[in-house]
Amino acid sequence: MEIALRKYGNSTVVVLPPSVLKDLGLAASQIMTLQTTPDRKITLAPKAKYNLADMLAECDFDAAPPADMVAWDAAKQVGNELW
Repeated sequence: MEIALRKYGNSTVVVLPPSVLKDLGLAASQIMTLQTTPDRKITLAPKAKYNLADMLAECDFDAAPPADMVAWDAAKQVGNELW
C-alpha cells in the first residue's frame, strides 16, 4: 500500500486509511511512539499502557533510596512546614 505525506499547517502528516486503523485497533487521538533507524525506516506503535500492579512488580523495594531523597529527608525546617 502506498500513502502520501501531506502538509497540515506547519507540519507534515501521514494519513492512515480507515481499514488500517480497524485492522490494528487504532483510533484518532491515540498516543503513539515513533522511532527511526539509521537505514531510514520508521516504526510507529501504540504507546504501552501501564497499570500500577505492573509498575510495582518492577520495583526493588530493598534498593537504597536515591541520594536526593536522603538529602530531602535530612533537611531541616526553614519555615512552618510540618515534618
